[in-house]
Formats: sequence, C-alpha cells, structure tokens
Amino acid sequence: MVDRNEVLIGLHAVNGLGWRRIEDIIKRDDTWVEACRFSAADWMDRGLEAEMALKMTEQFTAGWIEARLEQMARKRVKPVTIYDEEYPLLMKETVRPPWVMYTVGDIHLLSALSVAMVGTRLPTAYGRKVATSLTEGLCARGVAVVSGMARGIDGICHEAALGCGGATIAVLGTAIDIAYPPEHSSLYRRIAEKGLIISEYPIGMKGHPGLFPQRNRIIAGISRGTVVVEADARSGSLITADAALEEGRDVFAVPGPITSPKSRGTLGLIKQGAKIVTETADILEEYESLLPFQRTILKQGIEVCELTDEERRIYDMLQQGINHFDDLLLQTSWDFGLLHSVLLSLIMKKAAVQLPGSVYKII
Repeated sequence: MVDRNEVLIGLHAVNGLGWRRIEDIIKRDDTWVEACRFSAADWMDRGLEAEMALKMTEQFTAGWIEARLEQMARKRVKPVTIYDEEYPLLMKETVRPPWVMYTVGDIHLLSALSVAMVGTRLPTAYGRKVATSLTEGLCARGVAVVSGMARGIDGICHEAALGCGGATIAVLGTAIDIAYPPEHSSLYRRIAEKGLIISEYPIGMKGHPGLFPQRNRIIAGISRGTVVVEADARSGSLITADAALEEGRDVFAVPGPITSPKSRGTLGLIKQGAKIVTETADILEEYESLLPFQRTILKQGIEVCELTDEERRIYDMLQQGINHFDDLLLQTSWDFGLLHSVLLSLIMKKAAVQLPGSVYKII
C-alpha cells in the first residue's frame, strides 16, 4: 500500500494534471488518498474528462507509484511533499506552493536562512565581482545563497558559495535529474554533493521555456529576500524580484552605471523602492534577529570564525578527542539532523573538516 505522501507524489508525476487540478482533487474530500482504487467514474466525478479518467484508472496504481519512487531512489532524488516536515515553511506561505519539490543533496538546507542572488546571463566584470563578493559575505555569516543555476550571475554565485565552503541551493527550471545549461553539468554535481538542488519537475518531465519563469517563484519563495545584482530591462531575474514582492519578501538591488544597459533593471527596481546594496551588511542588517548569536574562535590570538552555542559545544568536544559522528550523537543526545547540520556549519566556517569514516577534526 502507498501512503498519502506517495499518492500525492504520484498525482504530481502524472502528465496532464496541473497544480490547479491536483488542488481540486485533494481539497474535495479525504478519499483522494485511496486514488489508486478509483474507477473512471470516480475520476470524472473529480473533474477529469472521460479520456483522462480512463487513462488514470489504467496508469494510476500502487505499482506504478512504487516504480516511480524506486526510480527516484536510484538517482538519489528525494521528493518532499507539502505534508512533509522538511517542506520549507516560507514556501508554504506563498500563493501557489509546489505540491511536491524534488531534491538532491543536503535536504537540511531547506530550513536554512536563505537569500536569493540573481541577475543577467551576460554580466559585466563589475557584476561578476559584486556577485562573488556578496555571496562570500553572506556565506561567511551562515546564510545559504539561492539561485537558478543559469549562465551568468546565477552560476557565479553558486561557484562563489562552493569556493568559500558556504551553503548554496540551486532551483532548476528543468526536471530534477537534468543539468541545464549542459555546460553546468559539473556545477550540478558539485552542488548535489555539497549543497542542495531543487526542482518542481519530476524525472522524465520534458523541458520547455515556460518552465523557467515558474521556477523563479520557488527561488523567491524559499528565500527571505532576493538580491538582483545586474539586470537589463527585460531580464528574467526581474520576474524573481516581482515574485518576491508579491509574497511580501525583501527585494534588494545593486546600483550600476546609468549608462550601462545591464543596470537598467536594477536601477528600475531602486526607483520602485528596492533597497540599495553596496555591501553585504546592507542585506544582513535586515535579518540580524534571525542570525544566531555567535562566539568567536581565536587561534594564536587571531580571529578565525564565529560559532553558535551548538557549534561551540561540538567544537569543544572535538578538541577533547570525541570525533566520530556516532560518539558525538551519543554524547549530545541530539537527533541526527541537528548534529549533521551543526557539523556542516563548522565545516563551512572552516573550523572543522570531515575525514573518511564519519570522523571529524578541528582545523
């Protein structure tokens, strides 16, 4: 038997069932959890045309859903439904949250304090430099950087986050197992290994240009704010900024030369009330209350990084020689997710390093 989440994953994977139609099916009554047993009449009673209803009775079985789940497991894809605890609360607050988000990588990043960084696919040297600097500044304070893995500013921000050991989340406009553009295949693999990849689109979904604007609402939806680094007047990154505004999220813009076409979009956002960003502090000051209290580590009198109370506790245990994951788990009595998150944060802050065999040591 399949459970409620698995039925929803199945519905989401059916070609021809869009967001609104799924809503109509599941909001009517609770019997949708038994959808694998529906007759054609049951499906038609829920608004499906006769041809589609017949297709559902033939295709939508427990065996079909289980085969889909096995296929995802083989590709290390973890689906997260709107009913799962891991589903980001910020995304739930949006007008049209995805019923299912497909993920590859560190699922704990779904609950991280995140800021989106977007911009043109053809940045100037100025845009590249600013994108890198702001990303590194956000990562240094433990903020996850969200972008769309597109050419230009998106890719630069992901690369900068990975390069400084920070957390990054890529939201795709393609099926979860498709790296686009193709030249970002290596970037896809590195984010899957060290960060998180998200898509609303399941394995096997055929791509088309209309999917990319839709994914922008997810970039904005999981982020506290959206920073537009460089954008012309028709840039797709302005769609992300509009989505952020519609959801009552913060929008930031980096000013540029008034003579540069690449700055027309950002200057337009500033005219509309977006906050000007000239340094990372302009972003972080909006979320000061969300940033954890930090303590400083000193090595030979030199300030290296800052730690939260949880990070300090693990750091002290590592100093005492307690360094295996299972031993740390036993000593702290924490759950697996919390310990994993704290250790990941220590690694990102370059205060610790992971060795083979789930062993950790301070740097």
